[in-house]
Amino acid sequence: MTRGNRLRERSLRPLNAPASPVASVHQPNDRLSGSITTRSPRCVALYPDGNVRWAARHGLSAMEGHLAGSEVAIQRVLDACELGIEQLSLFGFSSDNMKRSSAEVASVMQIVATQFDRGVELLDRSGIRLQVVGSRSGLPQLMLDAVDRIEAATAHHSRMQLFVALNYGGRQELLEAAQRYNGGGEEVFRRLLCAPEMRELDLVIRTGGEQRLSNGYLWQSAYSELVFDDELWPDFTRERLEMALADFGQRVRTLGRAHRRLG
Repeated sequence: MTRGNRLRERSLRPLNAPASPVASVHQPNDRLSGSITTRSPRCVALYPDGNVRWAARHGLSAMEGHLAGSEVAIQRVLDACELGIEQLSLFGFSSDNMKRSSAEVASVMQIVATQFDRGVELLDRSGIRLQVVGSRSGLPQLMLDAVDRIEAATAHHSRMQLFVALNYGGRQELLEAAQRYNGGGEEVFRRLLCAPEMRELDLVIRTGGEQRLSNGYLWQSAYSELVFDDELWPDFTRERLEMALADFGQRVRTLGRAHRRLG
């Protein structure tokens, strides 16, 4: 069973205190058992929680909090690509979030659509392919148009795959797949999910201090390592991301079996 780990600014540092916080993700660590080699996860999910609380803390509106969070999301996506992550899943706006006030939902959709259009050039330059995961039913037309544009513009890239969950719920994904499933095993079932190309997640990082998956990637998180960071999403820096990757590198993943090497 995977375990959560709460990051704290003053307590968590990569072992051996390397000059760059991510160094210990890639390099063996003398303080670990000789049977373990540290490495970076290939498939990571980010649950960017805390935009509204951050806004309230700074005397701003919820919309301003979501806007600040969207700016951070762009930067962390580019950081993840630079750090060698192959697949990044961003839990953007869930089907449960769609039940918020119509004004807040409309604001978020406008912000995301705008950032998609703005992000085409950035993703294209970085070799990142973007794919939206979730139900398109209920999304406004401006969002659907923005999704079509950015998916088409980045479809040929392969340096990193970026999945963005919009109007997505893990239970609904499993229910819809189960309704179409006629047998054949896990691999056949996996192909019926929203994004069959999404591999099982090595690491799930949630900001904002809450310790739950909130109906997120349920199938893909079966054996994920979990990191819960107290920072609200707009305050989640590249250093915090690197620290989470370093924390993953210190763990032994058993996957229900005997200890397994990470390297």
